[in-house]
Amino acid sequence: MELRYLFKKTQTNDQPETSEEQIPSAPQGLFHKCARCGETIFSEELRKDLFVCPSCGNYFRMYASTRIAMMADEGTFEEWDTDIKETNPLGTPGYEDKLAKLRDKTGLDEAVATGKCLIGGNPAAIAVMDCRFMMASMGEVVGEKITRMVEKATEQKLPVIIFTASGGARMQEGIVSLMQMAKTSAALKRHSDAGLLYITVLTDPTTGGVTASFAMLGDIILAEPEALIGFAGPRVIEQTIGQKLPAGFQRSEYLKEHGFVDDIVARSDMKDYIGRILAMHENNGEFKEVKYKETKIPKKTGKLTPWDRVMISRGKDRPVAEDYIEDIFPDFIEFHGDRYVRDDQAIMGGIATFAGRTVTVIAESKGHDTKENVVRNFGMPSPDGYRKALRLMKQAEKFGRPVICFVDTPGAYCGLEAEERGQGEAIARNLYEMSSLKVPVLSVIISEAGSGGALALAVSDQIWMLENSIYAILSPEGYASILWKDSKRANEAAAEMKLTAKDMLELGIVEKVIDEPEDLKEENLDAVTSRIKNGLTAFIKDNLEFDSEAVIEARYQRYRKFGA
Repeated sequence: MELRYLFKKTQTNDQPETSEEQIPSAPQGLFHKCARCGETIFSEELRKDLFVCPSCGNYFRMYASTRIAMMADEGTFEEWDTDIKETNPLGTPGYEDKLAKLRDKTGLDEAVATGKCLIGGNPAAIAVMDCRFMMASMGEVVGEKITRMVEKATEQKLPVIIFTASGGARMQEGIVSLMQMAKTSAALKRHSDAGLLYITVLTDPTTGGVTASFAMLGDIILAEPEALIGFAGPRVIEQTIGQKLPAGFQRSEYLKEHGFVDDIVARSDMKDYIGRILAMHENNGEFKEVKYKETKIPKKTGKLTPWDRVMISRGKDRPVAEDYIEDIFPDFIEFHGDRYVRDDQAIMGGIATFAGRTVTVIAESKGHDTKENVVRNFGMPSPDGYRKALRLMKQAEKFGRPVICFVDTPGAYCGLEAEERGQGEAIARNLYEMSSLKVPVLSVIISEAGSGGALALAVSDQIWMLENSIYAILSPEGYASILWKDSKRANEAAAEMKLTAKDMLELGIVEKVIDEPEDLKEENLDAVTSRIKNGLTAFIKDNLEFDSEAVIEARYQRYRKFGA
């Protein structure tokens, strides 16, 4: 496939695209002008920068062939289905002539190129849309090429990657174009049911019927910075509602904030990022047992009361979930969003490897300082956070990955918006689904574990607690206020509530208590994480060949025992 380059004339979606040869330049395409900042850029420099303006970071649109050359390992791309004939299903006058002229002008057979390749040594089926061909609108051939690619990927057990860029359905093909939305989605459902990975990368623009079908169905949805992504175009929305849209509306960053995009990835990082994801999905082979050296923990001085442990669990210097993840899972890739409303940063989750196996990691996250505390709502999740956690758990179930949860929350967020969006339902749904999750689940309570807000990440096969963490039906202050109408009796309540790790072990709520230094901080965290890693190695080893029905039954009986 010949490498060619596409340049965006303006930032708006309604302007014509202009090829390199058509832009006035001197001499013969020696340089180009950035539509955003007006900077004049030498063509060779632009190519080296993967068609990103070095001055302002503006992303120029790319030809499909250029994108494939950027992503595929050299010499590995094999193109599929270049000979599918157009039929002009509605008999639209002049349509066939227009298609013929576009093929001659662009060298493309249609608005999408499909095939298979290696990405960082990992095999994948790939499709890349090209805006030069009728704004990459989806007609019958585009739908057919994508469907055949997905079907072949299902047969060959390949992951699928689609780079989307489209104005939507193809008007000249009317309702037949609409049928491509259903056809491609159905093919992807079969691919998913076969337990195979689908990654979408949303580039500028991804709109209309493409957004409302295969673009938004990825197990993992990535986007390039500032790409326009939406169902209805911004101009149509403004005309319909009679209002000016907010800045950044329908751009990648807006979609990530609202829970629809897992991550925004710079073009220069895209191949490595996707290669890592592909490798992790292939990396469920040989188990690697490692014994981690456990630092000796000095004997404690004095006896701590339950209230002392409550205060330690809330300490401002106490390590938070990010610290544990960074130490235990250094290759962690974070994913974002609940796919409904927003990305609640009180919950963080993604994938990583441990002992040679891929795992899903989910954590309640408080942040390190006041600024991070506010962003993460002091570790109090909203419904969106619990739904994000559940989405990632179900993804783990699809791919047969163990789930590791870190619990650290004073409780679920109790606020107006949380109630409006169904806080109770979101927590209940997690308990319901986790009870029958088909993969092993381990939860580690690292500080506070408050009420249902903690339980929503702790319906697990095993629960471990750090020595100075707590697990309670509500805060001691709340307990004292409800029972005695006096929150000042919180220290007394803490003793009565039986909320310490020792209490939980005696009650059979947890399986393990992990020793910790008297003054646990980031500096001595390895004393704890080495013990967690050794325990986690054993947990992974015990579940290498797990039986889903046995896992579910054991989990059911674990909770069934708590009763008269």
